[in-house]
Amino acid sequence: MTTKVAETKHAKDTPPVAGPRKHKDSTGSDKVVGTVSHTALILWSLIVVLPLLWTLMTSFKSTEEIFASTFALPEGLNFANYVNAWTTAGIGDYFLNSVIVVGSALIIVMVLGSMCAYVLARFTFRGSRAIYYLMLAGLTFPIFLAIVPLFFILQNMGLLNTLPGLIITYVAFALPFTVFFLYSFFRTLPYEIGEAAAIDGAGDWRTFFQVMLPMAKPGIASVAIFNFLGLWNQFLIPVALNTNVDNYVLSQGLARFASQMGYAVDFGALFAAVVITVAPVLVVYVIFQRQLQGSVSQGTMK
Repeated sequence: MTTKVAETKHAKDTPPVAGPRKHKDSTGSDKVVGTVSHTALILWSLIVVLPLLWTLMTSFKSTEEIFASTFALPEGLNFANYVNAWTTAGIGDYFLNSVIVVGSALIIVMVLGSMCAYVLARFTFRGSRAIYYLMLAGLTFPIFLAIVPLFFILQNMGLLNTLPGLIITYVAFALPFTVFFLYSFFRTLPYEIGEAAAIDGAGDWRTFFQVMLPMAKPGIASVAIFNFLGLWNQFLIPVALNTNVDNYVLSQGLARFASQMGYAVDFGALFAAVVITVAPVLVVYVIFQRQLQGSVSQGTMK
């Protein structure tokens, strides 16, 4: 009797062991939704990937091969098209200009944008909300309306048709999006960490650069990727504000090369130039895709 009472008491005190969770059987509607979604994703992947593969394949073909059979495989890996595009068409110089303009603008906008977002998110002062809403208003301002004022402003400053003028313009257009994106990241960081840094003797600058900025690394990486993609593919601003051929960026140089002689150009070299233009974007995305996915996951968990 005593043994049974002890066993009963032991069974009540022992927590139940969690067994393997049984998966709920998928219904017919779930299978239909899964099939449709997978089919749509496969079609979308084909729409994106096939033109890229066709462009890469065509970049190794001569103009005669392209017109003889558009979708046939090249006879070999002919890198002469890339040499012609880089040297004869001047894509190398345009590529260097793009690296200078986009790289400089990206560094400046990330430093200024992160500092501005941190101050607006973590400090309360008169006019802070007005500054934040002005930043948001900058996102809604269309580029077309700013072209004429920008033209005269840069002309009066002596920066029209120069790379510094293009860098300043890129920074101005990317700054509102950067502040808007990083503002939410800095708002969600715990205030106790900033207070602990202040107790340890850290000032505002040290707290920002050594404590808060590393904690916002996923958001900074994501907005840097978005800014790089937007600035690298920018076309309207350089066409309107940079008419000096020596200062052309890649998008301008590619359009100039394609329209030469009434589009009667070396099409093999033209496709090679397209690959050179697209390659940095793909490389950046492949390298930083983990940071981009991590920031999105953090945003959904908050």
